[in-house]
Amino acid sequence: MELSKIKRVYFVGIGGIGMSAIARYFAKRGVVVCGYDKTRTNLTIQLEDEGILVSYLDEEAAIPVSFQHNDEDMLIVYTPAIPKNSVILNHFLNGGFSLKKRSEVLGIISEGMFCVAVAGTHGKTTTSSMIAHILTDTGFGCTAFLGGITSNYNSNVLFGKNNVVVVEADEYDRSFLTLHPDIAVITSMDADHLDIYGDESHLHESFNLFADQLKAEGKLFVKEGLPMHGITYAANDNAALRASNIYVENGNFVFDFSDGYTSIKDLNLAMPGKHNVENAVAAIGVALSLGIHPKSIKKAIASFKGVKRRFEKHVNNAEHIYIDDYAHHPEELKACFDAVRQLHPDKKLTVIFQPHLFTRTRDFADEFAKVLSTADDVILLEIYPARELPIEGINSQFLLDKMTLAKKEICGKDLVVDYIKSKKPELLLTVGAGDIDTLIEPLKTTLNNA
Repeated sequence: MELSKIKRVYFVGIGGIGMSAIARYFAKRGVVVCGYDKTRTNLTIQLEDEGILVSYLDEEAAIPVSFQHNDEDMLIVYTPAIPKNSVILNHFLNGGFSLKKRSEVLGIISEGMFCVAVAGTHGKTTTSSMIAHILTDTGFGCTAFLGGITSNYNSNVLFGKNNVVVVEADEYDRSFLTLHPDIAVITSMDADHLDIYGDESHLHESFNLFADQLKAEGKLFVKEGLPMHGITYAANDNAALRASNIYVENGNFVFDFSDGYTSIKDLNLAMPGKHNVENAVAAIGVALSLGIHPKSIKKAIASFKGVKRRFEKHVNNAEHIYIDDYAHHPEELKACFDAVRQLHPDKKLTVIFQPHLFTRTRDFADEFAKVLSTADDVILLEIYPARELPIEGINSQFLLDKMTLAKKEICGKDLVVDYIKSKKPELLLTVGAGDIDTLIEPLKTTLNNA
């Protein structure tokens, strides 16, 4: 399907972070866009405010008349997160419509463009957002499709005037194999999505296939230590691109960059943690390979405000600190906890964690329990199921029983704000990829008034 011939697009699952970015892209092109999602969220409300029609009823009658009949200029985009018994999804499947996964549409959009693709089981949203910001802030320019809302632009899509596109390449369901990048970054390859891959070896195989998609003269940047050949980066001396002299100043991480040819001193990054310093090193490497001047890169790194729900500080006063993060994998939790401890080593850490997916909780229960047990106080919410049906015996109690810390308990999502109001923790961290973000505003209000 040619991009220029698409006049109408319907999104089944339009409220997803990746889906909504593509919806906004097509709307910007003047295409008629509408879609369905199960739940009304801040993101779908923003789409409505931008003139995109969103329905929350999974029934054929909710599909606009102009989308009920198949035409060559119409595209139906769906996400694998939509249940297979969805009435709207099956209406399009049974009607012979042209259906594409989100990743396939990204492949169509990026075809013919200079593509920078960032993949990894974690770190890809922050790294791709950093790259997009550097390219935008320096005037180089780019279009970007991101897996989070960038704080600098309050959006998950950027519109450039050149032929460069930055995309977050999602490994779920092998989606990233629709891309053929000119520059690729692989941030991590930790076992995840085992419901799709079965085991870590098949996940690694998929990442290798992604690397093989690189164009002939393309560049591959890989986190040092990954079992893959490429230009390595890290916060140690073993990598080709490296950060050194890392220290914390006024809540920011300061570091030096070197690739053996170019050095940039005293870079100032507002996103805490060694893992984010390493993400920045990868982004700097990409920017340098595009010919952007080191001084411009340094300025862009200093002005990067981060990504919503990635170590986002909501309360910061003398009595209380409240941070929210999207971490939902044991390695992400560990990196997040380490960053919190580096910034606030003397404070008691209270964590509210909402496990995401029954399969992930089952597959990594021991790893989750080990990391969570390093906190001072943990409150578990029930597992957020997303696309999954319950698995017998896999619940938050199953995870709680494996945790070794003394102060641990399960709390209902509807009761947790009152619980925090009574406890008044000095350092609170909410983590998870489900709907735990709906607690941010009430927790923020509670702690600001405590």
